[in-house]
Amino acid sequence: SRRLIWLLIRRDISVRYRQSILGYVWAVLPPLLTVATFALLNASRVIPIGNTRIPYVAFALWGLSVWQLFAGCLSACTASLVASGALVTKVNFPRETLVIAALGQPLFDFCVRLLPVVAVFLWYGVVPEWGVVFIPLLLLAVVLLALGLGFVLSIANLVFRDTGNALGMALTIGMFLTPVLYTAPVRWPFFMVNVLNPLSPFVTATQDLIAIGYLSRPEMLTVACLFSLALAFGGWRAFHVTIPRVAGYA
Repeated sequence: SRRLIWLLIRRDISVRYRQSILGYVWAVLPPLLTVATFALLNASRVIPIGNTRIPYVAFALWGLSVWQLFAGCLSACTASLVASGALVTKVNFPRETLVIAALGQPLFDFCVRLLPVVAVFLWYGVVPEWGVVFIPLLLLAVVLLALGLGFVLSIANLVFRDTGNALGMALTIGMFLTPVLYTAPVRWPFFMVNVLNPLSPFVTATQDLIAIGYLSRPEMLTVACLFSLALAFGGWRAFHVTIPRVAGYA
């Protein structure tokens, strides 16, 4: 169903920006304002974040971009079935295409956000290490993690609409439990937050590849990658088995 997926992606992107005055600015404005706020709080010592291996604005903007890629993919996948209720109940096609196609818009937004990230890196003179060539593979694992969770949560959201609201709260809290706007803690028990958070190894690994060119905790990244792959295929299988039984809820 590759052609159908592509058509759905084009539709989603077109609808998002068709009648927007600022258009693509909405993809970059929220992270810029968030980073500016935390940079101000850090500079004024209201929230002492500590030293980062690259200038804080570049560090936070990149980390927030990775987080928003994950959060955007997960939210879009979770809402995909509810947003296409008529297609789910009246048209015969693989319903997985709706969940997979929902990844298109967050991926497009991430590409747009790369422009200010590159601009900030140039402004602060940040020269990434050679290890950045592996970052696309890590971002692919991040997308697979969101897709696997999205398969499961899209079914849950189809049956219980509270799932979408609960997910919004969880993502708001989750951003502060992930080393996006601060460096990963090393002291117990705060260290366990990053051990138990499946997204933290990916964020930390991309920061490592940019700043030092190698992984500081390769064992955690290996476990996270295996978990991401298992969840993607396991979620897909659970979706395939479950959707015929719950399609009527759409």
